[in-house]
Amino acid sequence: MNPLYVIIGILVVAIVLVIGIYNGLVRTLIRVKEAWSDIEIQLKRRYNLIPNLVETVKGYASHEQETLDRVIQARNSAMGAQGQAEKGQAENMLTGALKSIFALSEAYPDLKANQNFAKLQDELTDTENKIQAARRFYNGMVRDFNTKLQVFPNNMIVGFFGGKFQRQEFFEVENEEEKKNVEVKF
Repeated sequence: MNPLYVIIGILVVAIVLVIGIYNGLVRTLIRVKEAWSDIEIQLKRRYNLIPNLVETVKGYASHEQETLDRVIQARNSAMGAQGQAEKGQAENMLTGALKSIFALSEAYPDLKANQNFAKLQDELTDTENKIQAARRFYNGMVRDFNTKLQVFPNNMIVGFFGGKFQRQEFFEVENEEEKKNVEVKF
């Protein structure tokens, strides 16, 4: 057997391996970006529902302006947040503000009975569930991608391509209060 054929065979196998690893990383990174896009779509839906909810509550609880202003301010902060870490923190603040607006309905039976409020609450609950599912999917894709970056021999190939493949951040709940179940009865 000619040594040149052995060397060429080893090079071909190495090149195929590098191409396979590179393509796998690219595919997973695209899935991470797609998952992030899914989160943003649901967050946009949430942002669009909030002004309607606030307007409905205003009619019944106009003297609760501070709570309503806090919700709008949290919404605006979340909409302007850049990057996953900042977006996650802003979304956590918005979730807390929304909880306070739903807690108001306990003090206002007419608001709780309002059909428009109930419909908006249902839509927002549905959106929250979709956001939660999108976060889980995104975090799963980030886990897979970050794992691929760190396992051998991928980690050597990642270093060869420089900054093209960067570790991705999870979309996490940072505030311990957010992790607790909130009991709001309607």
